[in-house]
Amino acid sequence: MKVNFFSELDYDTTEYQTLIKRVFRFKRNKPFNIIFVDDARIQEINRKFRNIDCVTDVISFALCDDPDNLMDDSLGDIFINLHQAFRQAKDYGHSIDREVAFLAVHGYLHLCGYDHQTPEEEKVMFAKQEEILVAAKLERI
Repeated sequence: MKVNFFSELDYDTTEYQTLIKRVFRFKRNKPFNIIFVDDARIQEINRKFRNIDCVTDVISFALCDDPDNLMDDSLGDIFINLHQAFRQAKDYGHSIDREVAFLAVHGYLHLCGYDHQTPEEEKVMFAKQEEILVAAKLERI
């Protein structure tokens, strides 16, 4: 699977790009974009597109409601706030790799049509997240 990476940060994100490529190496689907951002940028995106004026960890924008639509060249964009990922990894007591991979997988599943608005949807989506992370040897500790 092709993942295109972009960074709006002033430091090297290569190690996170390599990690995410490893997580998705067995997935066969359309390409998508991951953009690494900071607190201010994700808050701006959250405010502009979701009317929620606060910092968050990840936001996804699917290019199409049907991920199997052959007309679209890409699934969409995933914005990952690395600053929030660092804080969450510390708060949750696991590695930054686990947190960044989790956010990438969470965003990817949203692009693929998964959601967690209801308990049933959450159960399905979170099980799929864990399956992908375990396959990448990024289990919760």
